[in-house]
Order: sequence, then C-alpha cells, then structure tokens
Amino acid sequence: MKLKYIRKIIFICILIPLSIIYTIQPTQSNAFPIYAQQAYENPREATGRIVCANCHLAQKKVEIETPQSVLPNSIFETIVKIPYNTNNKQILGNGQKGPLNVGAVLILPKGFQLAPKNLLSQELKEKTQGTYIQPYSTSQANILVVGPVPGDKNQEIVFPILSPDPSKDKNVHFIKYPIYVGGNRGRGQIYPTGNKSNNNAILSPASGKIRQIEALDNNNGYNIYIEKNDGESTKINIPNGLEINVQEGNEIVINENLTKDPNAGGFGQNETEIVLQSPVRIQGMIIFFFVVTLAQIFFVLKKKQWEKVQAAEMNF
Repeated sequence: MKLKYIRKIIFICILIPLSIIYTIQPTQSNAFPIYAQQAYENPREATGRIVCANCHLAQKKVEIETPQSVLPNSIFETIVKIPYNTNNKQILGNGQKGPLNVGAVLILPKGFQLAPKNLLSQELKEKTQGTYIQPYSTSQANILVVGPVPGDKNQEIVFPILSPDPSKDKNVHFIKYPIYVGGNRGRGQIYPTGNKSNNNAILSPASGKIRQIEALDNNNGYNIYIEKNDGESTKINIPNGLEINVQEGNEIVINENLTKDPNAGGFGQNETEIVLQSPVRIQGMIIFFFVVTLAQIFFVLKKKQWEKVQAAEMNF
C-alpha cells in the first residue's frame, strides 16, 4: 500500500513541473506553407504573384542563385537567400515574443525535380543536412517547398536539383527556362480563412477620445475605452504582446493605429533563368572553336611563308 502512494507522489512531482514548463515556455510560431499547399493547386497565379503574398502582406527582399546553364540528367544547386536582422523578434500565437521562422517555395520548369539523396555529393549532403525539402504536391514534383524552419540558421537554403533528360521526356527541350522563387520570414497577417492573425496593428474603429486604458490581469493585454464623437463609448481589447501607441486623453480618428505594428517579417519573390544545354551543341562549339583556331594558325604560318618568299625575291 505504501508503495502505491509513493508511486503516486513521484508521478505528481514529475507531472507538475513538466506542466509548468510547457505552460510558460514560448512556443515556436508556425509559418503557412502547408496552408498554401492545401488551398492552391498552383502557388503561382496567372498574374505572376506567388500566393504566399496573400497572407504575408509586408514586402521583403529575396534572392536566388543558379547556374547559367546545366547539362541534362545532372545535379546542380539552387540557393535561395532570405536575409533579415536576426535581432528582430516576432509576436507568437500566444502573444509572447520569439525568433522568426523562414520558408520558401521554388517553382522549377517542368521536368526538373528534387535530386534523390543517394545521388548527392558529400558536399551537397552537408549543405542540405537538417533541411527538409518536399514537393508542393504529388502531381507537381517541379515545385518545392521548405519551412517553417528556424530563420537564424537558414537565411540561405540550398535546393539540390536534378535536371531532366530530353531523350527520355519529349516535353523537355534544350531551351532557356524561367525559375520562380518566393521566400518569407516571420508569421503572416492573414489566415487562409480570411481572419487576421495577432501579427497586426489594432486600428481604432471610430473617431473620438481615449478615456481609459485598462491593463488586464496576468498580462492578458489591455482594454481601451473610446468616447466617440457622437457621445457613445466603445471598448477595444488589445491582446497580449502588442505595444500601445496611444495615451489616455488622446484625440484619435477612425482607422488610426492604437498599437505599434508588430510585424517584423515579410514576403518577397524573385525569378531567374537557366539554360538546359545540349552536350552535342557544346561538342560542336568546341570543334568549331578548334577548327577556327587551327585555321588562324595556318593562316599566320602561310603569311610568314609568303613574307619570306617576297623577301627572297627582293634580295634576288
């Protein structure tokens, strides 16, 4: 009987600290690539805009680096750069501040796909270690997504790409192809349902005067009471994590910011081009340059010989 009580006491002693740690520890905020995969068959709209911009409203820079040309059935790397200040913190879903995540979508030409791991060089394996890249959908292996991943260690994401072989795929040709990329850092401002996330500034619903700012218990945010110009009053709840931008007694107008903008991230897109080069064309070009070089050499030798003949005739 005593053993049974001892086990219960040990279980409670372990469970309570774990529950407290789980409750107070800031949770990592998830980005939204999975939402785009579920909602859109193709992440690039007819206008050229990548659908991530529907949720990540702020515009930020993103860069892409690829070779100018590649041979068929070869592996090359595409580097997506998502720069930002790692000192920036974002507001998480629970209202606390935390580090930014990053994510990216890479839209390759038809036939290009993620290179199998067993074909990667040791160098590429090391560069892509810890980065989980997946196809956008089962039917579109040429579109790749990654994220959300910690931003401080993934400002440069390496995609190992396998080029197609036109001899095996009739839809692939030796031409120039476009590559599109979108990259985001931080949480979005809009959920796919259309609702705003807590990563937005709170706007005043009416013009009037700030009568009271009430701090809620347990750091659960604030209530702001506004006396409207028509004499009525309204209450606006400010969630935890947002910083108030007004003071009691301030005169405000409708749609004026009541809080500072908490968004520290944003989305950007870019594009580049790559040429799928035919080995036969390269061989033909090398042969052409070789023939031209030989012709130039023989021309110079012939010219030297002709000059010697002319000199001999003049001496004679």
